[in-house]
Amino acid sequence: MNAPAKTDNAELIVPEGVYAETVLSVTHYTDRLFRFRMTRPAGFRFRSGEFAMIGLMVGEKPIYRAYSIASPAWDEELEFFSIKVPDGPLTQHLQRIQPGDRVLMRKKPTGTLVLDALTPGKRLYMFSTGTGIAPFASLIRDPETYEKFEEVILTHTCREVAELKYGFDLVEEIRNHEFLNEIVGDKLKHYATVTREDYPFQGRITDLMESGKLYSDLGVPPLDPAVDRGMICGSSAMLKDTKALLEKAGLTEGANNKPAEFVIERAFVG
Repeated sequence: MNAPAKTDNAELIVPEGVYAETVLSVTHYTDRLFRFRMTRPAGFRFRSGEFAMIGLMVGEKPIYRAYSIASPAWDEELEFFSIKVPDGPLTQHLQRIQPGDRVLMRKKPTGTLVLDALTPGKRLYMFSTGTGIAPFASLIRDPETYEKFEEVILTHTCREVAELKYGFDLVEEIRNHEFLNEIVGDKLKHYATVTREDYPFQGRITDLMESGKLYSDLGVPPLDPAVDRGMICGSSAMLKDTKALLEKAGLTEGANNKPAEFVIERAFVG
């Protein structure tokens, strides 16, 4: 049975088995990217790195898409980082949300970009392009990540410099956080690159891996399956190419039911 939920200007019919949460803040980074935070249901549990199906009522029916939860599991609010698609069935509407609006969310989170899907290691690479940084926004703010790994390397590649800002904001938030700053210390390295503008670090992450520049810039040895672990989230081409490089280095793909040296999130590849 559908239950009505009151909003300021209309009555929202909430489908059964779905949360209706209130938008708390919205930050627009570019004409293509935005971040928003909303209330977290009291009974909602997830592992950092997982995604949820979020949506809006469009006309008479709900439209949902998979979105990584960008906030860590301990956060009292939920954060999401989204692209804006002018004619996207959901994002053309989602990009216009404002504080006080309601967003639908299905009750069961899932995903492969979780620490449990990796075997123990020393160094964790998080390879991301565009909004693929979202699950890592969760993981780099989770103390468990730093309990399991001595070094965490977040790579974020975008087309333009302005699209990197969310990643820099995340690192700044960690540095200014009362307890995260102490836990993270100097364990986190943030490696941001662009492909279409002048910038100190330029190029596709796979090219920088192949040339060895990534490792020399970071002052770390090339990938070693004995100590290195990886997580990948981005475009389908990026997933394919990065996976090939990790496998070439001797790393094996894992899953929730079979942990190994690296994992990929394929839920967002259309």
